[in-house]
Amino acid sequence: MTEPKPVESWLTDMDGVLVHEERAIPGASEFIQTLQTSGKKFLVLTNNSIFTPRDLRARLLAGGIDVPEHAIWTSALATAQFLDDQRPGGTAYVIGEAGLTTALHEIGYVLTDRAPDYVVLGETRTYSFEAITKAIRLISDGARFLATNPDPTGPSTEGPLPATGSVAALITRATGVAPYFVGKPNPLMMRSALNRIEAHSETTVMIGDRMDTDIISGLEAGLRSVLVLTGSTGEHEVDRFPYRPTRIVESIADVVPLVTALA
Repeated sequence: MTEPKPVESWLTDMDGVLVHEERAIPGASEFIQTLQTSGKKFLVLTNNSIFTPRDLRARLLAGGIDVPEHAIWTSALATAQFLDDQRPGGTAYVIGEAGLTTALHEIGYVLTDRAPDYVVLGETRTYSFEAITKAIRLISDGARFLATNPDPTGPSTEGPLPATGSVAALITRATGVAPYFVGKPNPLMMRSALNRIEAHSETTVMIGDRMDTDIISGLEAGLRSVLVLTGSTGEHEVDRFPYRPTRIVESIADVVPLVTALA
């Protein structure tokens, strides 16, 4: 086997890797600072489609993590790029928050409930029965069904919340139509992130806290991967999966020295 090439670029998940809710995980700020000092290209990825990159930058900064707005890539942005590539200048009925609606507006999409090209489902903390009913009827009438990510639940201080994947399952059960999921673990999310920073899969590492989204999407996109144990997947669960990350570390603090060691 050939020796792995030096690492020139880094992709990292946000929740569970850099932050828990809005609290920084120790080492996260140092990791971003080390990337910036080293000149390595990087992106912070999130399946959360609620917030715009500007919103997320402010939330990270409140925790002491200084990530430039242009270095944040969300499933909403990836979904907008997918739509712009597939059917530019189209129309969509959207269930979601500003992160998703802003991304679609910026590619020139018209948001409407009158015979849209697509129903686009994203994440929101206030899913409306009326909006879901409208989505079901539009899909039944022929609208294409797209969802930002398949995550069934999202975190909150009180416990898990139903998220895009759960609501998508409800709509699928009612219509018989399954959505196309753009976000992780779809390698399309990773490919779009690589293209955004002009990076190559052979010289890029993906950091994540979930085997079933972050690690598998990195694997399928041809990236090396690092699993941190500060989020969803515990070390005892890794062997349940038929694939493994390249490395397993306790937290993002353990990745900081790797930025220069793998150069």
